[in-house]
Amino acid sequence: MTEQEVTGRAAGREFVLTVSCPDRRGVVHAVSGAMLEQQLTIADSQQFGDSTSGEFHLRMHLVKEGDPLDLAALESQLEPVVREFGMQWRAHDLADRHRVLVMVSKQGHCLNDLLFRTRSGLLPIDVAAVVSNHEDFRALSEWHGIPFHHVPVTKDTRAQGEARLREVIAEHEVDTVVLARYMQILSEELCADYPGRIINIHHSLLPSFKGARPYAQAHDRGVKVIGATAHYVTSDLDEGPIIEQDFRRVDHRMSPGELARVGQELEAMALSRAVRWHAEHRVVLRGRRTIVFD
Repeated sequence: MTEQEVTGRAAGREFVLTVSCPDRRGVVHAVSGAMLEQQLTIADSQQFGDSTSGEFHLRMHLVKEGDPLDLAALESQLEPVVREFGMQWRAHDLADRHRVLVMVSKQGHCLNDLLFRTRSGLLPIDVAAVVSNHEDFRALSEWHGIPFHHVPVTKDTRAQGEARLREVIAEHEVDTVVLARYMQILSEELCADYPGRIINIHHSLLPSFKGARPYAQAHDRGVKVIGATAHYVTSDLDEGPIIEQDFRRVDHRMSPGELARVGQELEAMALSRAVRWHAEHRVVLRGRRTIVFD
């Protein structure tokens, strides 16, 4: 069964086309021909034939000279190709800025990094709002001109908090939720309602060093490598499909505080890359794993 979706609030002149289908000869030729018929220039094209699954994945960055692209015409042009190859495809209009909701608790290094990179033009996103279960980063968010929503959460108010979160997501027309060291567990229902739309970051000392003071635990055990993992959120805690990881070698000379500092740097870098790749439609989500085009 084919799946097709054309996203975009207003047709522009640059697009990303992503395609997944059973791997067979002629896919690139057929898709390229359809793009030629629409007078689209292929600025970049990457492909991957997955021998383990028998699937083929393609990402094209397309440019339309002159008039904006007629999305209905593109859908019509692709229809016979989609039927022939059993494709799942999406066309993403790059004129639409990706709208992100950032959630944070009391550690602000990832939030601060995302806000700086967005303000500096280093991330192709708009941070639509910040949500936190604490008030600590209201001033920082509002300095950047970003609405801040305090949504306190306790064991007894979790359902009300998630109901409010859903309202904020709808109010700000959010495309993706980023958990920038948000230290509350989301419900299975919430995770299921936003598949592939929630990104989390955590240190890679799990599962060996759980709970409080993981870097002190790691120091006590004399670890030699620390890192960070950015992944999509699923109902399996911290086990969703991985988008990006980073690591650094450490040694006995480093205190727990120094390990934590390095870990925070790695978390910020891994998360920003994951958010950028997601916003640029470079990540293909297939079950429990991802294909990430560079």
